[in-house]
Amino acid sequence: MSAAASGSQPLARIARAPALPARQLVLDLPVREARALADFLPAPCNRAALDAVLAWPAWPGPVLCLVGPEASGKSHLAAIWSGRARAVALRPGDLLRPEAALARLGGERAALVEDADTLDRERALLHLLNAIVERGGHLLLTAREPPARWGVVLPDLRSRLATATPVALEPPDETLLAALLVKQLADRGLEIAPALLDYLMPRIERSFAGLRKLVRALDRASLARRRPLGPGLARLVLDELAALGETEPAREEG
Repeated sequence: MSAAASGSQPLARIARAPALPARQLVLDLPVREARALADFLPAPCNRAALDAVLAWPAWPGPVLCLVGPEASGKSHLAAIWSGRARAVALRPGDLLRPEAALARLGGERAALVEDADTLDRERALLHLLNAIVERGGHLLLTAREPPARWGVVLPDLRSRLATATPVALEPPDETLLAALLVKQLADRGLEIAPALLDYLMPRIERSFAGLRKLVRALDRASLARRRPLGPGLARLVLDELAALGETEPAREEG
């Protein structure tokens, strides 16, 4: 055998070898979540919050606070209410100064403040709340903890928040988790086969935040490897999350 022929064998083996799955750069582009009333998934854990939002304007008082963990549906409910009440949604930058909050509110009588328990400018929230009460309007707050646990310093604000109606979103059950997994994947343009759903459900973290983390990881893996969702890809994602300490490793049935 000639040296040329011998030297060509490694190249031939490389040419015959199966190609490794190509990865591509994945950008964290914003996902447009479906947040209409028809898109909300009612369940025992969120029924009280949904009923409270739909009961507007017949609230017990001017302020309602939706309380629940990350990704529990507070923002979805807030979007539903904002559309019905034509509420002004205030961002953190709008609540740095009282005058900025009132200018953003304008002449309206309904306002929304999300993640209200993270705001560190109490006086702006107080002035906003006072304006809403004086106009006979309504304010919807979302938070991870009820107002009584916010550690509010201003006595007047603490007094005002004591009259707010807190409504809790409880942890999800199995049925809601499965439905949310299908919906959140669909929001990203991904379909999941029933068999794959059955594979994932016993292996996922039982929380709203854990489910959202899994959906993001599945989406990124599908884009990076240019592969549709399937058991192999799902197993790989579960193992990667387990390596980060964020879920249990995938186990084969046997």
